[in-house]
Amino acid sequence: MSVTAPRSFPVTRHRNRRGRRATPRVTKRNPPGSPPGTLHSAPGSSAPSFHLIRYCEDELREHRTSSVQDLASKIDDCQVHWINVSGLGDTEQLEKLQELFGLHSLAFEDAVNHHQRPKVEVYDDHLFVVIWMISRPDGGSIRYDQLSLFLGSNFVMTLQEQTLDCLDPVRERLRRNRGSIRASGSDFLAYALIDTVIDAYFPIVDAFGEQIDELDELITGPRSVPVMGHVHEMRGDLMNLRRAIRPLRDSLVHLMPDPHSLIKRETQFYIRDCYDHTVQLMDLLDTYREMASDLRDYYMSTVSNRMNEIMKVLTIIATIFIPLSFVAGVYGMNFNTNKPGNMPELNWPYGYLFAWLVMLLLASGLIWFIWRKGWFADDLAEDHDNGSAE
Repeated sequence: MSVTAPRSFPVTRHRNRRGRRATPRVTKRNPPGSPPGTLHSAPGSSAPSFHLIRYCEDELREHRTSSVQDLASKIDDCQVHWINVSGLGDTEQLEKLQELFGLHSLAFEDAVNHHQRPKVEVYDDHLFVVIWMISRPDGGSIRYDQLSLFLGSNFVMTLQEQTLDCLDPVRERLRRNRGSIRASGSDFLAYALIDTVIDAYFPIVDAFGEQIDELDELITGPRSVPVMGHVHEMRGDLMNLRRAIRPLRDSLVHLMPDPHSLIKRETQFYIRDCYDHTVQLMDLLDTYREMASDLRDYYMSTVSNRMNEIMKVLTIIATIFIPLSFVAGVYGMNFNTNKPGNMPELNWPYGYLFAWLVMLLLASGLIWFIWRKGWFADDLAEDHDNGSAE
């Protein structure tokens, strides 16, 4: 039985020639034609290190090792074991780990090869979950790391390429025996890990709401930064977050009405809470994405309106000066005044003042005419005032 979502989720980001982040692309796959279940480590991957936490209600022990053989000596049947694997660069050690816990070869291949979408796969004696951990170091670009989780009768195994993760709160709960986590089984530990990863999304998603408010203020005020680039980048981030959450939501919903035998009824209620959190995240992401789209349309409308205001001012100036240029051009032709039908004002003592008077009257008349038509009014300010009044 396999519960997955139809869309794949990309792993890493690349930058295009202009320096902007382009569409994320997959960077780690098996070579074409590889047999099913083949483990392939990406070049540069670090050797695996194993962090074992084995516990019961009254006891907890931790062990760190880089040998599967040493790890096997610490496994027993009367405690819950959490094996966290950091680094996926040694396929020989990973194959031994797979044989030690009897994990399905296809599931373990997906755990080692990081191009999987979030999903839940159900096997006879274990569950396989793929979820994406996210982080935003120093407020920069969002970083995605795949976390693969296997749930067995008395163990939970997590595999990741990086040594840093968001699972420290679960480790602290185990060490300090907070709550009922040490009194529960491996299914509750799996729930706690999934819930911690999902909760890490909320601060990052909430930050987009604040970013949208800041961009809205930049659009309505003087623009000193490339607002359109920020809006476009934010929409891409929201889309990628949605691709990470939506498959997980669709997968968790299948575990609630028909849970696996490894999941106790009490834990099933907690998994429902995880599902509720994914639904909340989806609602927030959809709302922020629509707001980002509206922000982009509002920005384009504002730019267009400001350009229309500039064109209106230039048109008014040109309208006023066109007749003045006509009068100045007529009196600049310098016709011969000694012949009939020519310009007698050229030799008139008040001809210069007369020309200025004609031009001032024309300019005043045009300004009065434009004012009477209401073309001097600030349409944007009026619309804003009317909107505020409503």
